[in-house]
Amino acid sequence: MDSRTDNRFDTQGAGITVQRALELPGLRSGLPEIVAGADRLGRTVRWVHAGEVPNIASLLKGGELLLTTGYGLGTRPADQRAFVRTLAERGIAALVVELGPRFARLPAALVDTARAAGLPLVQLHREVPFVTVTEEIHTEIVNGHYALLQRAEEVHRRCTEALLGGGGVPQVLDILAGFSGNPVFLETAGGRLLYAAGSGPEGADPLQVWEGLRGPHKDAPPPAGSVLVDVPGGGPGTAGSVRARLVLLPVRSPLAPVHRIAAERAAGILAVVLMQARQEEELAARGRGDFLTDLAEGRIAAEDAPAQARVLGFKPGESPLLPVVMRVGETLSPGGGWAMLARAVSEELAAVGVPVLLGVRPVEGRVLVLLGLRSEPERQAVADRVAAALRAGVERAGMRRPGSPPPVVVVGVAGGWAAASAGLRHAAETATAAQGLTDRPWYDARRLDIDLLLWRLRDHPDLAAFVDRAIGPLRDHDHRSKPPLLPTLETYLAHAGRKAETARELHLNRQTLYNRLARIGELLGTDLDDPQTVLALSLALRARRHVP
Repeated sequence: MDSRTDNRFDTQGAGITVQRALELPGLRSGLPEIVAGADRLGRTVRWVHAGEVPNIASLLKGGELLLTTGYGLGTRPADQRAFVRTLAERGIAALVVELGPRFARLPAALVDTARAAGLPLVQLHREVPFVTVTEEIHTEIVNGHYALLQRAEEVHRRCTEALLGGGGVPQVLDILAGFSGNPVFLETAGGRLLYAAGSGPEGADPLQVWEGLRGPHKDAPPPAGSVLVDVPGGGPGTAGSVRARLVLLPVRSPLAPVHRIAAERAAGILAVVLMQARQEEELAARGRGDFLTDLAEGRIAAEDAPAQARVLGFKPGESPLLPVVMRVGETLSPGGGWAMLARAVSEELAAVGVPVLLGVRPVEGRVLVLLGLRSEPERQAVADRVAAALRAGVERAGMRRPGSPPPVVVVGVAGGWAAASAGLRHAAETATAAQGLTDRPWYDARRLDIDLLLWRLRDHPDLAAFVDRAIGPLRDHDHRSKPPLLPTLETYLAHAGRKAETARELHLNRQTLYNRLARIGELLGTDLDDPQTVLALSLALRARRHVP
């Protein structure tokens, strides 16, 4: 039975009403007469207490139905008025006085004060066993709690059936919204709206309700009477985490404890749904990553690629294709999940405004992207936006280890499907070779060919021997002495031998720089103005990242 049409239970307080308590056999046998507060019989009876002491109000918490024979009421009208006022201030549900030796009828001061305070006052014309009344009401309250649990379990059952029938988050929220009679929202832990269901006052769109009450005020407490329930996270490293939050707003009718119980049951189901969705999303992202990797490694012919890409939702038409690879490598946090990363990056890339095919390759620590350009000249602008979106996705997903270097983004050459195959392979290798370079928003794969060549030679003993011959004396010096000289040489070569710019970047005066350069030339036994020497030193400095 719907509690909104059942006056036996007060779902707001998860108890029974005063009216229901008076209808039970125990109190009914005492011939109850309501002498005050007849309009307040819908109050919640949370518990029953019997007592005869004047200061009994101090023993109560509120919501009790108080049984007494009147010995604690006092004999003076002033005491009786004070007794009733303190009970009303404590917030008890009702006062029931058994007539007998103490009172043949209730004093006028008692009745008038109860009426003024709005406190239900009942007199019993026959003696009743208070213990029987207490047992009956407490049993009814327990049954009421059980009824609430049954109603919440019914919601749980319906949600489960919806999922087994192929439904998902929207169906679960629809069931919960219908049960509560109010709009229901699923937010991220950070307050971003994911789903909405139900309707607002006068059939208003739930999104309007959310925007008005939650959108601008995510950090503020929700409206009074709202229900917020965390949807727990899951997986390794996420114990106690919150994946999302259910929000029920009481904009059409008040929310009751049963609605919170139902929301808690629904949150458990949603946790499973979101976990499954995350797994499916990760599988889909990995599938797209496998396609892009097969394309890069030549396992998919250029003429077959467009049809397979269309199956994956990528339809660039005749546009030039731009390959982009992000290597996250060791930047991922221990609790990081590729599904979370793929979703965050996809959402960021949606704002770029071009067709996008995104895949992940966890084994290599890569995110692979193929984009459809409108024209070749927009490569620079699109690369800027894509690189920013990729990095923002990593940050949003919370995937970066504290203190770890930022991910490396490499942009390849735009062209057709055949060029995309070679471009993806080139960008993927270059992203690995670029690890340790000075951080940039993105690297142009065409400008890192020397770094890529040196990376490919990283295991060849001749490369290590070359580095040792070229800059070994400087490395030895920097291990033993200060200031280190390798940074000075790197900066000098980066500025093509322009001493003024080198001194400015290193915050050195001219003479100090000259002295350091002279010392470098002395240690290496070479002339830093010789072009062949400069080329060899530049290569050695770039190669040293790849050798022990």
